Amino acid sequence: MSSGGTPRPGAPTLEAVARAAGVSRSTVSRVVTGNPRVSPSARRAVEAAVARLGYVPNQAARSLATRRTGTVALVVREPESRVFDEPFFGAVVRGVSRAIARTDLQLALLLAAADPAHDPDGEHARRRVERFLLGGHADGALLLSLHVDDPLAGDLHAAGLPIVLGGRPNVEDLEVSWVDADNRGGAAVATEYLLAAGRRRVGILTGPLDMVAGRDRLAGYHDAHVARGLPVAAELETTGDFTREGGAAAMARLLAAAPDVDGVVAASDLAALGALQVLSTAGRRVPGDVAVVGFDDSVVARSAQPPLTTVRQPVEELGARMVDLLLARLAGEEAPRHVVLPTTLIVRDSA
Repeated sequence: MSSGGTPRPGAPTLEAVARAAGVSRSTVSRVVTGNPRVSPSARRAVEAAVARLGYVPNQAARSLATRRTGTVALVVREPESRVFDEPFFGAVVRGVSRAIARTDLQLALLLAAADPAHDPDGEHARRRVERFLLGGHADGALLLSLHVDDPLAGDLHAAGLPIVLGGRPNVEDLEVSWVDADNRGGAAVATEYLLAAGRRRVGILTGPLDMVAGRDRLAGYHDAHVARGLPVAAELETTGDFTREGGAAAMARLLAAAPDVDGVVAASDLAALGALQVLSTAGRRVPGDVAVVGFDDSVVARSAQPPLTTVRQPVEELGARMVDLLLARLAGEEAPRHVVLPTTLIVRDSA
């Protein structure tokens, strides 16, 4: 290729590579752009043809023709303190990063959280992210940790930017692709485990109820009680969040409202750690007096004292599958619009 980007006379074309490899032009395009959605045999055939013919992709021309930037964004609607401190977000970023590393794309991480002092509703942060994404700086976006009434997904979708959500959308009729874990089923299994073990007063420290994951885990707790024909006692439900501090505060409120609680389902492993701390201070033995179950199966679950029974969700896979759906959308390929990943109860000493 000449320095001006014009193909050399007689230089092999994409079509020539496709003929030599015995595959379609679109398959060659996916291989040379790093898209992983190609079978190993087709990839080997294309790579052999590229080497044999000396084909060199014209990156500048391809960018002009496709108006692609070669960048996708991961947008997290949470503050830095949560994103960098909580294992869940680190695992999602690892899954996304490893999937992106198999392509020629670059990843941009955008944190778009509310600032209690200057931007309490997060409006400025949202508009800043929208200006970046809709200003031609990214080919698509992965959106994580959206809350109720957040218009970001709807605005980007309406503007035509390819997006994939981590978690079901808060707006039921928003027709976008998403990947989620079976939060409801996981919480139901955790609650049923405690009830089947003879725990009679099982409480829940919910996640934030302005998030689908928080509401789904509460619904699963209800499902387990309904399946056994048991009433759901209001005093056993305490609204919390996914943080250690939130779990501790919720556990303290639960103990005050229901001193006879003998089992707890926490919305996350960190919330469960907060609950363990409060129970220890109150002189309650775990699991003798109160059995505790978390959610995530993060690294903190294994190092907790006692080690934490928890619901494992495949967080890294969630991030990787988000990338897969976005790549399919960018390539114009058919792919599932909605993916629900299974959860599994992991039993340890806390229950």
